[in-house]
Amino acid sequence: MAEYLRGNTNWKIVVPTLPGHEEEGSLQGISYIEWMQCAENALQELVRDCEKVYVIGFSMGGMIACHLASKYPVDKLVLLSAAAKYIHFRQLILDIVDLVKEAAKGQHQQNELFLRYKNKIQKTPLSATIQFRTLVAKVIPLLETISTPTLIAQGGLDGIVPPKSADFIYQHLSSQDKKMIHVKNAKHLICHCDENEKLFKKIHSFLSS
Repeated sequence: MAEYLRGNTNWKIVVPTLPGHEEEGSLQGISYIEWMQCAENALQELVRDCEKVYVIGFSMGGMIACHLASKYPVDKLVLLSAAAKYIHFRQLILDIVDLVKEAAKGQHQQNELFLRYKNKIQKTPLSATIQFRTLVAKVIPLLETISTPTLIAQGGLDGIVPPKSADFIYQHLSSQDKKMIHVKNAKHLICHCDENEKLFKKIHSFLSS
């Protein structure tokens, strides 16, 4: 998404790396407050330097983006697979069945979904999961304070964040200008789906209009 915007606009694009999310980082002992503060620091620079500021957040970052929009003068907000609700058990089971089938054929090591699930399980300590849930609980009451124009995008095959998460956010935002995009065949990594180019164009159009 960031690369698309860099290639199609002259905007200043900032993608902060949250504490513990570095390539060799560790989430052990990291507080949700540190994640929020990192995002706030990046936003404060943009508010200082730019006439208009747009915030895009993916998954947990979508909830952090909502926190920012409730606190700072954000002109537009884009939420991608935002995790107000989590674990879509039915879809997760279907994903696991597909992975088992590929494992039987010896192809699972080539499956991006398998590699990402494996990475998450190996690198996400219980403490980080607790911090994530605490962050979500803190942000949900803020949704009704957000009047920022908002675009919500949700994958229909997301096994991590269920479609009801997008519906929940849409219903609780106070914004009078809010739109929803359902990408039918997208999983949680919505920016890597087969229709990502179409999605990026819609997001660009929303931000530019």
